[in-house]
Amino acid sequence: MVVGIIKLELRIPGSSSLKAKRSVVKKVVERTRSRFNVSVAEVDKQDVYSRAVIGCAMAGSDQRYVNGAIDKILDFVEGMGVTDILSETVEIINL
Repeated sequence: MVVGIIKLELRIPGSSSLKAKRSVVKKVVERTRSRFNVSVAEVDKQDVYSRAVIGCAMAGSDQRYVNGAIDKILDFVEGMGVTDILSETVEIINL
């Protein structure tokens, strides 16, 4: 079994309130979850208006499949255009 984990630190431009931030984070989380069938959640910086940290996790039986899916998730989030990716951490764990 292969587990892929992504941690993305996002900058949310133009966000001046937690309500505005939450609407952007919700959009990213829900679209990513429904498109790729992965677990996604905001995992840090919940009280900072212009930053968010999103975690994604997926499991599979083939390392190439998991790597490819992670690359597609990164491209998808970047291509949404509602946030900027400041940093990304990717881990692949073989169990």
